[in-house]
Amino acid sequence: MNYDALVPELLEIAARAGEDIMRFYHHGYEVTQKADDSPLTEADMASHHRIVEGLKGLDVQYPILSEEAEVSWEERRNWEAFWLVDPIDGTKDFINQTGEFTVNIALIEDGVPVLGIVTVPALGLEYWGTATSGAFRRRGREEERLRVMDPPEEKRVVASKNHMNEETERFIEGLGPHRLVQAGSSLKFCRIAEGEADIYPRIGPTCEWDTGAAQAVLEAAGGRVLTFEGTPLRYGKEDVHNPHFVAAGPWYEPV
Repeated sequence: MNYDALVPELLEIAARAGEDIMRFYHHGYEVTQKADDSPLTEADMASHHRIVEGLKGLDVQYPILSEEAEVSWEERRNWEAFWLVDPIDGTKDFINQTGEFTVNIALIEDGVPVLGIVTVPALGLEYWGTATSGAFRRRGREEERLRVMDPPEEKRVVASKNHMNEETERFIEGLGPHRLVQAGSSLKFCRIAEGEADIYPRIGPTCEWDTGAAQAVLEAAGGRVLTFEGTPLRYGKEDVHNPHFVAAGPWYEPV
C-alpha cells in the first residue's frame, strides 16, 4: 500500500471538515449530551458527515469507524483494515474556545495505525505521518519534517488539566525533574512528535478514535505509545476503550 499517495486527499477531506467546524465555532451551535455524558455539538456531526462522505469518495475503500456512528463488534470483528475517525477530538476545548481541538483520521491495518492525519482548524496546523515516509507538520505554506527529540534533564510532561488525577501525579513525580506542558486533545502526541514535549502519560479513559491518528504521527516521527505492560497500543478491539498508556520518545522504558 502506498500510504503517502493517500495523504493529499485525506488532508483535503480534513480541511473541508475543519471549515465546517469553524463555521459553528464562530457563529454558535447547539450542545447535547451523549449517553456517557460527554458533550456533542452540531459541529461534531457536520465534521463526521463531511469526513465519511470524503472517505467513501476515495478510490481505496475501507470500512469506517467513527466516534459518531456506532458499529457493532459483529460487523467489525473481521475488519483487517479500516478508517478510524474522530470528527472533533477535544469537544470541550471546542466549546471553551481554546483552539486546541483536532480532526483525526487514521488508517488501521492489522491493529496498527499506519497512517494518521491530525489537523487543528482554529490554529491553521496540519500534522500527518505514515509508516513509510515519516511525520510532517504544515502551517500555511511552511512544511517541516518532524523527529522526536532526546529529553532534557528536566523532562517536559504534556498533560491536560481536565484529566489530571492522583495516579497521573504520582507517575509524573516518578520521572524526576520535570515541568508541565499543557495541550488539549490529540495535540499532546503531536507536541512530542515536533519536539515541544517529551512524555504524555494517560491514566484515564480514552477510546481508539481519540488516539489512532496522533499515534501514527508520533510513531512516524520516531516515538512510541506503550501500555503500562510495555506493549504497543493497538486497535480493532471488541472494547474500543484503550488501556492506560504512555506516549514518549524511544528513550522511555516502562518500569
